[in-house]
Amino acid sequence: MILSIESSCDDSAIAITEIATKKLLFHKKISQEIEHSVYGGVVPELAARLHAEALPKILEECEPYFKDLKAVAVTTTPGLAVTLIEGVTMAKAISISLDIPLIGVNHLIGHVYSLFIDKEAVFPLTVLLVSGGHTQVMEVNSLTDITTVAKSMDDSFGESFDKVAKMMGLGYPGGPLIQELAVGGDRKRYNFTIPLSQSPLLAFSYSGLKNAVRLAILDGEASDYKDIAASFEHIATQHLTQKLKKYFKTRQPKTFAIVGGASANLYLRSQIEALLQPHKAKLLLSELKYCSDNAAMIGRVAVEMYDKEMFSSLEDLDIAPRSQL
Repeated sequence: MILSIESSCDDSAIAITEIATKKLLFHKKISQEIEHSVYGGVVPELAARLHAEALPKILEECEPYFKDLKAVAVTTTPGLAVTLIEGVTMAKAISISLDIPLIGVNHLIGHVYSLFIDKEAVFPLTVLLVSGGHTQVMEVNSLTDITTVAKSMDDSFGESFDKVAKMMGLGYPGGPLIQELAVGGDRKRYNFTIPLSQSPLLAFSYSGLKNAVRLAILDGEASDYKDIAASFEHIATQHLTQKLKKYFKTRQPKTFAIVGGASANLYLRSQIEALLQPHKAKLLLSELKYCSDNAAMIGRVAVEMYDKEMFSSLEDLDIAPRSQL
């Protein structure tokens, strides 16, 4: 079995995955949403302190599995430096005490493998990753053959939802709150401009849309928020589908997937599904409970890395907060 640790942002999680069957045997996550909601976003130092409290508590529940562990895996990149170090420090301590190898996992690859928890991976596929920190399109042929073909130039899809929610005083995380507020709202009332609609670039940008929403909030009343949220969600999603249409003119993927915390947005899922129908592409989605950051996806990647003996030494395993794919 492999024990995996996730602490890249504000979720403390540990999982146990069986190597031979790829089955998830144990998974527990402690969220910090309540603690950070009063600040309207994640406070890194607070997140690190909460990880230091939560991770040991979860680890105690994993003790019955210790005798069967063959490796310990941990998220090393990307993420917040002060939170990544909490997981890496724990992983190194486990590696030393149980005399088992270390596996450093890229969090973004983890999101790709969230599609394959408890099952075999299926490649090739094109992946849209939408989260609080990233918006990018990747062509994934295997664990070690991943090409990023489009990414955000500034704010991410998920980050824009968080910031709009904060401007409305809704709290954190913003994605579910905006989605809930948008239900029943008029998606066409606010004719926000679709970002980069006239640009030939295969890229994403949400800073301009975020500012347009800010001005609408300043000019409007609280009673307008439902329509503002619905219009924002609509344009934010149209931006993605418009750029994907451009991508589909040169590529015709047989399998397309949406991963990341913001992939739980139901309006986004419905619009991507409609976009794929003429292309007859199969849509893969993670279970909702595995869309946000979790250790199960890190463990699933680690099984593949274990089979390829992709281990790290104590000296070499280190965090890389800004690393990308």
